[in-house]
Formats: sequence, C-alpha cells, structure tokens
Amino acid sequence: MVELIQEMPSSSPSRATVLGLPLHLLEDYPAWLIDQIQQQKGVHVVTLNAEMAMQAEQNSALATIVQQADLVIPDGSGVVLYLSLRGKRVQRCPGIELAELLLQRSPHCQQPCSVFLYGGQPGVCQQAAEVLQQRIPGLAIAGSQHGYLSTDEQHQLRQTLADCQPRIILVGLGVPRQELWIAEHRHLCPHAVWIGVGGSFDIWAGTKVRAPEWLRNNHLEWVYRLYQEPWRWRRMLALPRFAWRALVHSGQ
Repeated sequence: MVELIQEMPSSSPSRATVLGLPLHLLEDYPAWLIDQIQQQKGVHVVTLNAEMAMQAEQNSALATIVQQADLVIPDGSGVVLYLSLRGKRVQRCPGIELAELLLQRSPHCQQPCSVFLYGGQPGVCQQAAEVLQQRIPGLAIAGSQHGYLSTDEQHQLRQTLADCQPRIILVGLGVPRQELWIAEHRHLCPHAVWIGVGGSFDIWAGTKVRAPEWLRNNHLEWVYRLYQEPWRWRRMLALPRFAWRALVHSGQ
C-alpha cells in the first residue's frame, strides 16, 4: 500500500460546471490529494452541494472562492442529480468520507503529514481528534481548536498554524464561514491541504449521528439532517430551488 501511494501519478482532474460553478472529477480524490502533499502543493478543497451552490448565487465572495478552489468535489446528491440530467455519471463524494480516507492514507505519505482540526463547539473538536487518533494507527495530530475564539485566541491560532505547519487542515465552521476563513488564512500553511468539513467533528466525536446508510444511498440524507436539526428548515429551502434550477438550467 505504501508503494502504491508513493508511485501514484499526478493527473489533472476533468471539469464540469454546476450553475456556473466548477466541479473537478477524479476516480480517486484521496490519492490525488496525497500526491499533492508529496509534491508540497497547497490545495483548497471545496465540498460543493446544492445549498452552497444557491448561497454562491447571493454571495459573490463565496462564489469567487469556489471558482478559485484547487479542488471542488461533488459532496451533495443535488449536484450529482444536476450532472446526471446532463448526461454525466458522477459518484457522490461526501466531504466527511473524503476527509476520513485522506486521514487513513496520511500515515503512509512520504512527506511528514500531520493534521490540525479547527472548528465546532468547545470540547467537540478535541474529542473528534482523540477518536480519530484511536481509530487510525499512526495518525499524527498536530493540534485541535474549537471555533469560538476571542480576538487574542484567533491570533494565537494563526501563530500556531504558522509554527507547526500541518499538512492537512480540517475546518468545521459551516458554510460559508469555513470557506471564507480558509481563503483568508491558507497563506499561513502554503503547502497544506485545507478542507471545509462542516459538522464532521460532531459525527467523529459522537455528539451527532450520520443518517443511516440506506438514506444516504437513496439521496435522502438531508431528510435525516432536518429531523435532527429542524431549525435548519429555512436553509433547506435551497434544495427545492436548486432542484428546479437543475431541471431548467441550460448551461453545463
């Protein structure tokens, strides 16, 4: 396995668009990211779903960040549906699963590959880091920090990142805050892979549970999230709006 990862050739992902936003298509996203780490290339990964696509139409800063991202993956079922209606068969790649696979492969990377987690409620991020370290042999956790920081604590976080130079940085601040934060701070660790992971820390820490696999496989994970967090219903209105746009939008 180590030799396979070390010899994985670098190839450029093909591209598609979703409501004018880019999407990068690869057979193995984690392998490509490991290759970028070994070449000491910095990468901002955006996990595109229907909600983010609709937000980008109203938030020009978010739209610009998605346009400029190094890797945009099909996180949501709506994105997969959009492309399937245009004759493109795409496998959904949830951000939490991409992050987990990347962490599992990171101990086998030729380059030192430590991980930093930032975001979530106090205590949750630290618990997530402990769970991941127990679950993945050899995983190097450089540090973790919750997302409720004072101005002084933000300054200390920036200094910590600049000093320890982790190669994988997972940011769980929610959309669009995590994307904006990464775009502003990625210069601190120019050779790192930065991924916005939303509520993944809660899942890893065990404070929340992912939808059952049969719901995920049938593109109904959003129903379970709404059941868990009914206050999100206004944000969920983006889903039918996106579905309508998917049906009538003529662009690729």
